[in-house]
Order: sequence, then structure tokens, then C-alpha cells
Amino acid sequence: MSEQSPEGGRSEDGPARALPEYAEQVLDVAELIPPGRVMTYGDVAEWLEQGGPRQVGRVMALYGGAAPWWRVVRADGVLLPGHEQRALGHYRAEGTPLKEASRAAEGHLPRIDMRRARWDGGDRAEGHT
Repeated sequence: MSEQSPEGGRSEDGPARALPEYAEQVLDVAELIPPGRVMTYGDVAEWLEQGGPRQVGRVMALYGGAAPWWRVVRADGVLLPGHEQRALGHYRAEGTPLKEASRAAEGHLPRIDMRRARWDGGDRAEGHT
């Protein structure tokens, strides 16, 4: 979602803010996603069996700053508008599979290779209730 803000979110220095239960659940799922892998907003909602992509996007926009926000993405693999360079730095550092942009692509920014980067919960899914 274009309004996602990496600056908002859980406080690591001060007292923890009381978050809505759904927000805590979304952020917990984001924390489970391994480096180099991603889940879509819809994947997270499906994992939780509640809400939808818009609700997950809203949680990430409001509270996702201290979570690995770059691992919860749009289904088309487009980098988060306004945060492309920060996200790209994380993806490259973690080895997230990317599809390099063609010279004709606006901004020449790569997309996430969703076929290779998407995570379905894998071996950590046992703890999911």
C-alpha cells in the first residue's frame, strides 16, 4: 500500500504502545517471514484467517515501522512507493529474488520475483493456530 510508513510502529526504546490485537497479529506474522522471502498483504490476512489485504496494509502503514515491513508486499512485486530505495537495500542485503527492470521501465526499479520469493509459512507453520 502506498501509505505504508517504515517510520511508524512499535517502539523499541520507550514503553510499548498498546496495539490493537489484529495489529499485533499482523506484526507477529511479519516477524516470522525469513530474510530473503516475502508474503503479500493477502497472504498475511489468509494466514490469520481474518481481515483482508487492505486491513493488513493499513496495519503495516500505521504500526509496521519496527517490523520487517519490506517483507510484506504487493502481490505484483512492485516496490513500496515512496520507500523503494530503502526496501531495495533490504532486499539486496537479504538476497531476496528480484526481477531486474528493463531500461524502458519507469525509474528502472526491479520488482520482487514473487514466484521465487513468496513464502507460504513453510516449516514455521506448525506454530500457527
